[in-house]
Amino acid sequence: MYHTKRVALILPALNEQELIIATIERAPEIIDKIFVINDGSTDKTAELVLNKAKTDSRVELVSHTRNLGLGQSVITGYQTAAKAGYDYIVVAGGDNQMPLEMTDKLLDPLVAGKADYTKGNRFARREGDFGKMPKIRLLANTFLSFVTKIASGYYQTFDVVDGFTAITREAISSINWTEAWKYYGYPMDFLIRLNTAGFRVVDVPRPAIYLVGVRQSQIKAARYALRVTPMLVRGFFRRLWRKYFINNFHPLFFFYIAGITLFPLGVLYGIYLVINKFTIDTVTGGKAILDALLLIFGFQSLLFAMWFDKEESK
Repeated sequence: MYHTKRVALILPALNEQELIIATIERAPEIIDKIFVINDGSTDKTAELVLNKAKTDSRVELVSHTRNLGLGQSVITGYQTAAKAGYDYIVVAGGDNQMPLEMTDKLLDPLVAGKADYTKGNRFARREGDFGKMPKIRLLANTFLSFVTKIASGYYQTFDVVDGFTAITREAISSINWTEAWKYYGYPMDFLIRLNTAGFRVVDVPRPAIYLVGVRQSQIKAARYALRVTPMLVRGFFRRLWRKYFINNFHPLFFFYIAGITLFPLGVLYGIYLVINKFTIDTVTGGKAILDALLLIFGFQSLLFAMWFDKEESK
C-alpha cells in the first residue's frame, strides 16, 4: 500500500524462466499484489511462478492459453487488477531489467494528482547502462519518440517504448481496450488513447539497466519501427477525429487537415515544376507563386496545429 492506495504490479512474461523469480523478488513492499501474466510460455515460467506463490502471498499467476502479444498481456493485467479494486497499477517487464525499487517515484505524480499515467524515461538521466543500448535501437527509439509526440499530442514525453509505467484505475476503466494494439509497440498506442480521453501523462527519469550475461531483446529495431509506424499514423487520425471533431470541436482539426494536404501537394508540385523546367518548358511566375503559397500555407498550418495540440495536451 502506498499513501493509503492499493498497488498492483503487472509482470508480462513469455518464456522468462531465467528471470521471472528475480523480478518478483525485486518488487518493493509497497506493492500489494503481483499479477504475472503468462503469455503462453512453453518453458517453466508458469511452474516457477506457482511455486513462488506458495511462499509469497502477493503473487498470482494469470495465464493465456496461447501467445496473444505483449500488449494483450498488459491489457489482461490492467483488467484483472482494476476488477480486483487496486487503485494504482504498475507495469514492468518480467526480465528483471526495470528499477522496481523506483516504484514510489513512478507513483508519486499519481498520488499528488498531477498525472493519471506515468512512464519511465531513460533519456532523462545518464546513470546506469544507457550507453550500452545498441545504436540502431537508440536511433529507432528516438525516431518513434518524435513520431509519437505528434501522434499522441504528448509533446513532453520521450522514450515512448519504455514499458515501466503506472496508471490509475479510473484511467483503465475509461479506455476501450478491445481496440488497443496487442503487440510490441503497445505503449505508443496507449498514449494516443489516453490523450484522446483527456488523461495527463508524466515522464519519470529512470536509469537504463542491462544485465551481464542475460539475453537482451530480440526485437529487430528497423522492422519494429516499420511495423508500428502505420499504427501511429492511424492512431493520429483517429485521435484528431474523436478528440477534436466528435468529442470537442477545435479549429486545429482543420489546421492539421490543411497542413497535411497543402504541404505535400506543394512539394509534389514543386518537383513537377523543376522537372518541367528542364524537360519541356519554362516555369511561369504564376506557377512558382502558387507552389510557394502551397508550401507556406501548408507548413504554417502544420505549425499552428501542432502548437494548438501541444497547448491542449498540457
